[in-house]
Amino acid sequence: MIHEQFYSLPILVEERAWYPIFMHLLFLVLTSFLVYGGVLYHLTRIGYFKRFSKTGNNSDREQELVFNNDAPRLTVLVPSYKEEQRVIMQTLLSAAFQIYPRRRVVLLIDNPPVSSTAGHDYWQLSKARSLPITLTEYFSSHKQTFVQAENEFLSRNDSVSNDITTEVERLKKFWAELESHFSGLIDSYDEHNHVDRLFLTLIYERLQSIFSEKRISRTVLTLEAIRREYRFLVILFDVEFDSFERKKYLNCSHAANKAMNLNSYIALVGGYYREERVPGGMVLSRCEEKEATLSIPETEYYITLDADSLVVPEYSMRLISMMENPENSRVGIAQTPYSAIPGADSLLERIAGATTDIQYLIHQGFTFFNATYWVGANAVIRAAALQDIKIVTHERGYEVSKFIQDHTVIEDTESSIDIAGKNWNLYNHPERLAYSATPPDFGSLVIQRRRWANGGLLILPKLVRYLFRNFSLSGISEGFFRFHYLVSIAAVNIGLLMLMLLPFGEEFNTIWLPLTSLTYYILYARDLKQNGYRITDVFRVYALNLLLIPVNLGGVFKSVEQAFTGKHIPFARTPKIEGRTAAGSSYIIFSYVLLVQFLLGGMYSIIKDHLFLGCFSLMNAAILLYAIIIFIGLKESVEDVMQGVSKKELPIEEFAFSTAQKSL
Repeated sequence: MIHEQFYSLPILVEERAWYPIFMHLLFLVLTSFLVYGGVLYHLTRIGYFKRFSKTGNNSDREQELVFNNDAPRLTVLVPSYKEEQRVIMQTLLSAAFQIYPRRRVVLLIDNPPVSSTAGHDYWQLSKARSLPITLTEYFSSHKQTFVQAENEFLSRNDSVSNDITTEVERLKKFWAELESHFSGLIDSYDEHNHVDRLFLTLIYERLQSIFSEKRISRTVLTLEAIRREYRFLVILFDVEFDSFERKKYLNCSHAANKAMNLNSYIALVGGYYREERVPGGMVLSRCEEKEATLSIPETEYYITLDADSLVVPEYSMRLISMMENPENSRVGIAQTPYSAIPGADSLLERIAGATTDIQYLIHQGFTFFNATYWVGANAVIRAAALQDIKIVTHERGYEVSKFIQDHTVIEDTESSIDIAGKNWNLYNHPERLAYSATPPDFGSLVIQRRRWANGGLLILPKLVRYLFRNFSLSGISEGFFRFHYLVSIAAVNIGLLMLMLLPFGEEFNTIWLPLTSLTYYILYARDLKQNGYRITDVFRVYALNLLLIPVNLGGVFKSVEQAFTGKHIPFARTPKIEGRTAAGSSYIIFSYVLLVQFLLGGMYSIIKDHLFLGCFSLMNAAILLYAIIIFIGLKESVEDVMQGVSKKELPIEEFAFSTAQKSL
């Protein structure tokens, strides 16, 4: 097909047929990029399977790290904005039950401070503030029990020759008690949905299984092994909780995005501070330790964990042990790209989750080609790498440190280029160890996917500069993958729309265009099946992608707007609350406009004897109508348009939050 176009171009040039020349070149550009995406998908699959077959875990190195008194310090940061208590609690427990010594878990509460003591906002903020206090009491009481048991064992071991059989019986008693404890937590847990089910499986059931296996194991233990078992019991509950609210202080950034929530806390790490009242509010001032009302200890590693994400207990142990290996001393960020939480009842949530799980495969392939991008829901970050990319700016007259850039709303993607530009590596571990919630309805999916589509084009100049500074043969390969990741949402959605709507003419009426994507969809369907989905879900993924064309284009146009105006686009957080989130009326209307265009364009093409193009347009119209019915709902789309008209002055994220709250 492309060969035929190149063959006809010289003839058109000789004839000076400028309009047909333009249409041929446009067609070539659009189809070439679609082929580019298909080739990239095939290559990332190869990279994924090669990495998956060769990479294994080093349990000895992990155990050595855990039981090493000099293990690097770890701080888990959980940024939170107006999250429900249940969502935050699950994430905090996921972070707290990491099998790693001397860990801190800090809830970064970004809710606006409220003066009233009534209303949902105050209740929500109060619950968030109370969670670290509640968890501190729970973990501290268990830790003290096992610290005492460990000290008693050491005392017995120092004074007389221990009876190993008796010591094992003492341990078995503790193991049985913990097995029963976690069984009780599982039985009493009020399970509402598939997120609760995964939480129980990943955390409580996994820990119950650990102690059950220890209790029934017939392995002969030595005194050293017994000592390690006591240490393990202490480590499991050896966690410190804290919370921080940057918006209480004038000299912390108040920018409305997750990046500055993280940056505000990271900038304070390793210092002592006291609160001082100044005109207009409160500030944090550095001071000596004895004067401090707030102290934040140093740390070598961070885990940034979104408040709707879960990680398995081995997550930090596994990734930090890898990063502590001398050969990985330049790994600045390690992660397992998050997977969708399985078992969703909503069809839209299941299909959107399927696209997330395919992205997991693609990101693993990126690492094979040294083109890893940080996926921000969960990651282990070396503190030294963040210090290398630190910049200092000013906000409202105060000095503000930025480690994670907030130039775009996809701060993790932009920071990936910054990290790589300082000769740090990024790494994806080929194992599913992290999970994150998928929006359950179209309204919340709109907010998430529009944010994902907003920023790639703005980051592109930074990528180009990075590639030119590090030009090499391997850099060409890296650029091949990194470039597509940044521009694919814009290029693919604009390209598909133009191919389906523009009158390219009879010479483009060919079956070869859809056939070029046939192998892509066959392999996509196979990968869906391997990830626990149905092969037929590939058609539903296609339907969802058609429905998301207006959403993706909305994000892309916001990027273009920012490029011309220089005004930052507000960070729109994905609502994670009960009840349906209404979608922006403009996206609903655009979907129906696109449906009508497909119908009219298809009928027009058939009348003009362009049978193949006409049938293709009508097929897309039928698929889009199917997507509107099953992913939005006809009744719901009318409701969202009517509510959007009455609330048209609100930005989409504020409109979504207000209508979702009303549905509670």
